[in-house]
Amino acid sequence: MGTLEVAADRVVDGPTPKHAQLREILRRAIEQELPPGSPIPSERELAERYGVSRLTVRSAIGKLVEEGLLTRARGKGTFTAARRMELQLYLMSFTVDMRRRGLVPTTDVLDRAVDVPPVPTANALGLGAGRAAYRLSRLRRADGVPLALERGWYHPGPVPGLLDLDLSQSLYELLARHYDLRFDQARQTVWSEAADRETAKLLGIRTGDPLLVFRRISTTKGEPVEDITSWYRGDRYQVTMDLDPTLPAEHGGMP
Repeated sequence: MGTLEVAADRVVDGPTPKHAQLREILRRAIEQELPPGSPIPSERELAERYGVSRLTVRSAIGKLVEEGLLTRARGKGTFTAARRMELQLYLMSFTVDMRRRGLVPTTDVLDRAVDVPPVPTANALGLGAGRAAYRLSRLRRADGVPLALERGWYHPGPVPGLLDLDLSQSLYELLARHYDLRFDQARQTVWSEAADRETAKLLGIRTGDPLLVFRRISTTKGEPVEDITSWYRGDRYQVTMDLDPTLPAEHGGMP
């Protein structure tokens, strides 16, 4: 591949393992020269070019795949991965976020039902025991690429008839337009998770691939309406946070 010309970089004998040297050579090429989706040379070609064993090449490439810089396509080769998008930790709809990035958002409605939620969700939404809520599952895409799976519960009181509406559009815009309802506060918890078979199939990834998971409980005027969990592809997203050494007032600040 002509674009991966880094003749000035060599793998040499020394204290740094050869696989680590080659990994950094490839990393620089990926970050500085190659656009997303570019193929990299085969293991044999790289081994010949840098005078190392194919085992060394395989180790270097494997680490870059783990880091999300490269991706393997069975029967096709290894390619530079799509750059991760910053996932901002503020109250914004997926649709608005994708439009802001210049992407075209679309939504597949996978399931909608009236059902009794699990106890943690019932408590979060302030529902009595055995009381039903709206359950909604949707697959979110950008430029046709599946990026996130959402499974949400909604308190039926503020949004009667929600499931009868067109839920393939921005839900937050729909709530504002149809119910004059706008979320003004939310509490969000973030964790990582390996994709199960069903989620992997929907998102177009492999079982066991990493996911970023967000559970958000959104309120309007102090009343909880939404309890939603979203599974985002770990190869397409990263989270960046600005940290402040000042703790909330009730904790008395830094010691």
